[in-house]
Amino acid sequence: AGMLAQVLVSKYCDHTPLYRQGQIYARAGLELHRSTLTDWVAQAAHLLTPLAEAIGRYVLKAYKVHGDDTPIRALGGKGGKVHTGRLWVYVRDDRPSGDKAAPAVWFQYSVNRKGEHPGAHLANYKGILQVDAFAGYNALFGDGRIIEAACLAHARRKYFDIHQHEHRAPGTLAHQALQRIARIYAVEADIRGQPPDERCRQRQARTRPLLQEMHDWLNDTLGLLSAKSSMALAIGYSLNNWRALNRFVEDGRIEADNNIAERALRAVAIGRKNYLHFGSDAGGHSAAVIYTLLGTAKLNEIDPQAYLRYVLERIADHPICRIDELLPWAVADKLRGAPALLRAA
Repeated sequence: AGMLAQVLVSKYCDHTPLYRQGQIYARAGLELHRSTLTDWVAQAAHLLTPLAEAIGRYVLKAYKVHGDDTPIRALGGKGGKVHTGRLWVYVRDDRPSGDKAAPAVWFQYSVNRKGEHPGAHLANYKGILQVDAFAGYNALFGDGRIIEAACLAHARRKYFDIHQHEHRAPGTLAHQALQRIARIYAVEADIRGQPPDERCRQRQARTRPLLQEMHDWLNDTLGLLSAKSSMALAIGYSLNNWRALNRFVEDGRIEADNNIAERALRAVAIGRKNYLHFGSDAGGHSAAVIYTLLGTAKLNEIDPQAYLRYVLERIADHPICRIDELLPWAVADKLRGAPALLRAA
């Protein structure tokens, strides 16, 4: 169990590809072929799948879920070529609104980015989904079962890119847009961690007037610009998504942006620079399981290697009807001395 946990954490937390791990072990006199390590990862992911599914069920019980996706290359496409799959992430984390429920992250893999995939992932979900403006989510919002909340950070990024291109010159239209958004985020910083009712009250009093002023300014400015200019396109994105971008003002449980989901994908973004691609689509599904467990452990401030070892030592004989007993927050108190536990190994 300790060896398996080491291999999994090295790849998915420390971003060390399996072939490099094989080289490291070889220097210590331990010959482990990459195919052996690959089999270990696949078998461990299969064993841990019920636990990842339990985390997924827990995430989708939340009133509000953050969602995002990122591209990842995988072997085994048409003609044996590399193709681009996706890792989808769904995060439950209401700590910014003072909620005490344990945070959790659930990953899913798909062979492409078609909207049918989030549709399947969220088939039984009802609540707020905070995402970017990807058209693949649109079908989810048609019947009112799922309410869209957009991401102010995505809107801001478009103005920031223009500002960067303009060498951060002060007083430009992009700079003015950034200053207006900064005032909104200043309110968010003041109310972070407060209860939803107080957050809503503060936003109604302080943020709503800022948004109304910005909306008027965006409309007035748009009339002065060429329709194909980068600034006009950035403003068009904001105005086209204005209703969803304002959703957080009406509900203190909603965030102003979707950065919670973007942070959850950071490990994937770093990892793919090192291992470049999955060996197959099956490897993508295995990665989703492992990322789910490691990401949730880290959100709950648990040493991920200690957690994986603890689970791997028990899960094969653990009753499936009591799988929730192995969730990260359920065993957190037992793992507080994780560094000592690892040294004892």
